[in-house]
Amino acid sequence: MKSSFKIYLFGDSICFGQYVSLNNTWAHQLAIKLQEVENSHKNIIVQNPSINGNTTRQGLERLQYDVTSHKPDLVIIQFGMNDCTYWDTDNGEPRVSKNSFNANLEEIVLKVLSSGTSNCILNTNHLSNKGMIFNNKINYDIKNLEYNSEIRNVYKKLNKKGFNIYLCDNEKIWKEFLISNPHILLDHLLLDDGIHLNEKGHDLYKNTLIPIIIKLIN
Repeated sequence: MKSSFKIYLFGDSICFGQYVSLNNTWAHQLAIKLQEVENSHKNIIVQNPSINGNTTRQGLERLQYDVTSHKPDLVIIQFGMNDCTYWDTDNGEPRVSKNSFNANLEEIVLKVLSSGTSNCILNTNHLSNKGMIFNNKINYDIKNLEYNSEIRNVYKKLNKKGFNIYLCDNEKIWKEFLISNPHILLDHLLLDDGIHLNEKGHDLYKNTLIPIIIKLIN
């Protein structure tokens, strides 16, 4: 009998695949691709309890019920694009400050690993093209990059302490991809809102993560 290898995606609309048909999301395509490479000893199960609009604060609140209670073997974590944005009701403050984002993300990783999960993959977020927000005072795309820096800081801190954590630096990967393919523009990978992935963006995510996950499974 095959043993199960459970992979959980935990994040926001970038993991969920907002505004794109389910079959075209990177989560769905990832599951299909992993079934193709599934070895004779492991039954690979991919679950995706990601929720549109979630921040790390909300993620922490539902982490135990949605993820750690199921004892996954690998968790892919991606937050930040909601944490870094600004709502009018927050009076000029981000939804989650950079300090709180850093602390929340670290706590999510530590709780996941303490539950028995073998490995975590931390995703930075891809380049965005949203432009100015909050009464034209805040550049969303710059804030997105700043929060990506916090994701890297969490990775470096925990990796230095010997935790089984890996970084999938989508920001860097997208920059390199666009340089190597000058006929492709950032807008060709995003929906009209300048944030969410279109089908081509989902393909790039899938192709990026597949080799990382296969190494961890084997």
